[in-house]
Amino acid sequence: MGCYCYQMAWGRAPPSPMANSRVVVRAEQRPTASPPDLPFDRTLFGGGSLSASRRRDLVFVVNPRGANGKTWKEWKKLLPYLRSRLGEHCNICESFTSGPSHATDITRESIREGADAVIAVGGDGTLHEVVNGFFWAGKPITNHDTATCSTALGLIPLGTGSDFARTFGWKNDPHDAVDRIAKGQRSQIDVGAIGEENEELHYFLNVADIHLSAKAGYYASRYKRFRNLCYVFGALQAFIGHHNQDLRIKVNDGEWETYPQVTALCIGNGKFFGGGMKITPNADPCSGNFEVVILQDFKWYDFIFKLHKLYNGTHLSVNNVSSRSVHSIEVDEKSGTGSIFVQSDGEHLGFLPRKFRVLPSAIEMIY
Repeated sequence: MGCYCYQMAWGRAPPSPMANSRVVVRAEQRPTASPPDLPFDRTLFGGGSLSASRRRDLVFVVNPRGANGKTWKEWKKLLPYLRSRLGEHCNICESFTSGPSHATDITRESIREGADAVIAVGGDGTLHEVVNGFFWAGKPITNHDTATCSTALGLIPLGTGSDFARTFGWKNDPHDAVDRIAKGQRSQIDVGAIGEENEELHYFLNVADIHLSAKAGYYASRYKRFRNLCYVFGALQAFIGHHNQDLRIKVNDGEWETYPQVTALCIGNGKFFGGGMKITPNADPCSGNFEVVILQDFKWYDFIFKLHKLYNGTHLSVNNVSSRSVHSIEVDEKSGTGSIFVQSDGEHLGFLPRKFRVLPSAIEMIY
């Protein structure tokens, strides 16, 4: 599984339950805006104090290839500070991903083995895979012993994009992220599910989007070596041959409606995507609803003249932009081409049709 486990203490600590789990036994070394008000829930460390008697098991899922290898370098720089802040009371397990979906597998195994928290170290792609690891066959993963899930989700942003962190007003500073983990406060947040209830579901934490923006994200993945400029290059390529399309939309299991000449449709649990674009400015991952923003009949020059509004979140006042709050939305195309792109959290999911729904308070997050 690719992890190193550290038991840090001023004295010798008793062995952790996870110290004998598969998470450690199978270890192998690999080379190298205003934030929403989160209601206080409880702390990772129990009773609001780091002095709890049981050592906590924290699994850090690291994408060493993230940001063209920069994630690996920054993680190694961060480790001494992380150990100094957490090592006295926690068992620190580093788990390095080796390819697509590996972070999902690591997360599932860690939850089953009773980890207190799984922390995504990287960009939105790593976070996306970790979130999907909290579920299996349409249900939350549970601990082997307790048949419940008490594992929290954490985030240390070290990647090409860290858009979900922007929703909470978090700085793109890994030291601040470690301090949040040390503080250990948790709050329940919503998760988006994609698919029908009788089929395999896919989960997202930030923004799912359809048509031009999803196509741009698909192409942007080819230019990750250019960091945030990858979104610009992806958008330029997506515009080639782009045509607005009529879409059929069903909100909250109501009647089908037709939206003509849709350029992009964005379903926000978080506020930002595309390297800092505040596309769904009213979204709140603690509200139990998505914000859906629909751009209609946009031309290439509209993006040039209105780009600043898209980034600062004032585009809802623009003509041909609409917004609504929903707890579920089903989207299909009228033309039947099967070529309208869908993505979530920057990950390509295929093409329409798709159904999206909110799972309220589905995960506890360290904030």
